[in-house]
Amino acid sequence: MPAPAVESISLLRTPLHDLHLRLGARMVPFAGYAMPVQYPAGLLKEHLHTRSAAGLFDVSHMGQIVLRAADVAEAARALEALVPVDILGLKPGRQRYALFTDAAGGIRDDLMVAHLGNRLVLVVNAANKQADAAHLRAHLPGSVTVETLSRALIALQGPGAEAALARLAPETAAMRFMDARALPILGADCLVTRSGYTGEDGYEISIPEADAERIAEALLTDPSVLPVGLGARDSLRLEAGLCLHGSDIDETTTPVEASLAWAISPARRPTGARPGGFPGAARILAELEAGPARRRVGLL
Repeated sequence: MPAPAVESISLLRTPLHDLHLRLGARMVPFAGYAMPVQYPAGLLKEHLHTRSAAGLFDVSHMGQIVLRAADVAEAARALEALVPVDILGLKPGRQRYALFTDAAGGIRDDLMVAHLGNRLVLVVNAANKQADAAHLRAHLPGSVTVETLSRALIALQGPGAEAALARLAPETAAMRFMDARALPILGADCLVTRSGYTGEDGYEISIPEADAERIAEALLTDPSVLPVGLGARDSLRLEAGLCLHGSDIDETTTPVEASLAWAISPARRPTGARPGGFPGAARILAELEAGPARRRVGLL
């Protein structure tokens, strides 16, 4: 039986939905959203263009969550009870990769945590965002508020990303890898981070929904920037050896088995300042010491 057309399925739409249609994207269901899998240029060209210039990705389906407390250190300390990561040591203006673990040591989700001075901003995977927000609300103290954001999120990735974004926001050129900064772009209050799910240099830009289309269109006027869909996003991350939750890692995989031991901060290890104290710590720390029974490896 042929797959149903996207239009016949009740799907959420990102703030860039109309732009995708104007650009000729082929839309598919993904994590409850209608998302562009590729554009007329095709997956191979989109992949190679990102590697040589810059690709623009709509990742608005992902979850954006803010943690607030009277003192941001209180929110950081509380979050540490759920991740094997040093959040207290995360400096303002920086972000860090983290993992939600469960009691058996499995990976509930992987995420990014940014310190914005008076708050922590988390970006979580689209398929897990409701569960992650519920997990935070269930386990963080009442003094820490958990707010889910309704904002667009785009990623500008590739060696040409810095020059393309600097045309609109010159201060972004001075950002280092894993920096996070709130700044205006074309008059819109944006949150910009510099990391990259493709393995290339690049930026992630959280934008008010009403401003998303005009900022995306402004970036696309640069001849070095090509719109890129989910197809090339997956092939790029696979080529870079980056994990996708639900595919390479999940609740049956520990961080050590997943070859993500580098993400377990020294402060949370047995000889660290705040050892353990996160779900599944006994198993995860034992595997750090003795090695796991299995391990994720890359094939060339």
